[in-house]
Amino acid sequence: MLPNLDACIYSRARHARDARFDGLFFVGVHSTGIYCRPICPATPAKEAHVSYYESTLAASEAGLRPCLRCRPESAPGSPAWRGTQTTLARALRLIDAGEWRGQPLPEFAQRLGITDRYLRQLFYKHLGVSPLKYANYQRALFAKRLLQETTLPVTAIADIAGFSSVRRFNTVFAETTGLNPRRLRADNKKLRNSMRGDADRQAGDNLNAGNYLTLFLAYRPPYDWRGIQQFFETRQIPGLEQVTRDTYSRSFDCDGNAGFFIATHRESKNGFEVKIFSESHRATLAVSQGIRRVLDLDANSTEIDQHLHSHPALAKNFRPGQRLPGVWSAFEAGARAILGQQVSVKAARNLVTTLVEKLGARTTSCSNGYDGPRLLFPSPNAVARSRLDFLAMPQSRRKALRALARYFVTQTPTRHTEMDTPRFDDWLQLPGVGPWTCQYAAMRMGHPDIFLAGDLGVNNAVKQIQTANTSQNTAEAIGEALSPWGSYATLALWSSLNQ
Repeated sequence: MLPNLDACIYSRARHARDARFDGLFFVGVHSTGIYCRPICPATPAKEAHVSYYESTLAASEAGLRPCLRCRPESAPGSPAWRGTQTTLARALRLIDAGEWRGQPLPEFAQRLGITDRYLRQLFYKHLGVSPLKYANYQRALFAKRLLQETTLPVTAIADIAGFSSVRRFNTVFAETTGLNPRRLRADNKKLRNSMRGDADRQAGDNLNAGNYLTLFLAYRPPYDWRGIQQFFETRQIPGLEQVTRDTYSRSFDCDGNAGFFIATHRESKNGFEVKIFSESHRATLAVSQGIRRVLDLDANSTEIDQHLHSHPALAKNFRPGQRLPGVWSAFEAGARAILGQQVSVKAARNLVTTLVEKLGARTTSCSNGYDGPRLLFPSPNAVARSRLDFLAMPQSRRKALRALARYFVTQTPTRHTEMDTPRFDDWLQLPGVGPWTCQYAAMRMGHPDIFLAGDLGVNNAVKQIQTANTSQNTAEAIGEALSPWGSYATLALWSSLNQ
């Protein structure tokens, strides 16, 4: 339960249904035995009947079940409650992305570089539950989303969510939510339809036969869609991505499951309506987490905005709700960074386009009549085997790209390569890879505190806002002052050049 010192803030937020607090805390209503998002449309409960929790897990452990109206499992994520323990954070990230499926706990712990005993200790110390209980809890909540937002059969949902059998799924689901999955599906048709547009209501009956799902991914406002849309549009790669006024689409390869998604911005609903087309839906959880990262949906914009706006270097051209535009994989981030070394954005885009056209595989997922990206970003294997003579750039840069590809082939031989934490510092040992390349790649993978002090664009922006007191307005000083949100500051300075 959250400290009472913050209760007055939480109370005001829930009574105002302030979407900026969505996912930052949850409201436990003990008179009804449920927990809600602060934006729940139900009549607010009396304060005497309410407690506040930092996560859905904490509310569940207090014996509460999720509200069927506001659906807490659909709230934006919040990194705050996870703490700063690096190994635990990595374990949570892998579990949340569905990366622990069918493995014995010792094998999963070995992947983290620790013993299963130590992993249990971390979970009990920081979360108060075992790793398996946490994993089953996350699986059950994701299954609840699929039950309410799709027409997939219960048997398919159990498999997609990561359960070994329908019987096990029914047991865990009832223990976690207090609900029967089939009864929830039968009672929820109206609510499910309200989450989709008219076209999707008509298409919903065909979801079982077709190869796509529609999910709604929420964020906490404000969200600078125009900023992230323009960033993607300037750098979009034909065949890999498509950007329109209201949509961002791209292909993906997730643990061997290839496909593409179409994310349509729904500003009035504070989120994106996402269609996922895939050869198999087993990776839906990992894909949805990847989309959240690419669109930076879990950022706490209110906190970031307050920090950035307080600095005079950014106050003049400040854009509320700025987000980090991501890429799908660490290898793609590194490849884009290498191809962008010492060239313009347009030249880098042309090089990446050529690389994708020459070496990118093609996804065969069914599109059900939708036009979507079909080329995949080249795999490390494909790049490592190529001479790359078709790339009009110095030979040293080709060597750097092949070296990065070989690094991924040799250092990450398992299929679990892209959801793990990339070790960007290791790249500095590769020929032609320097700090800017590593930092840019880390920023595109969602690291919040990468200030590119040596970047030409950043320095040009800094020169425009420098005053007589230059000691406080050097790039290094600005980066230090704006930590831990250096990546957002970098984007803000780049954006200021276009204003």
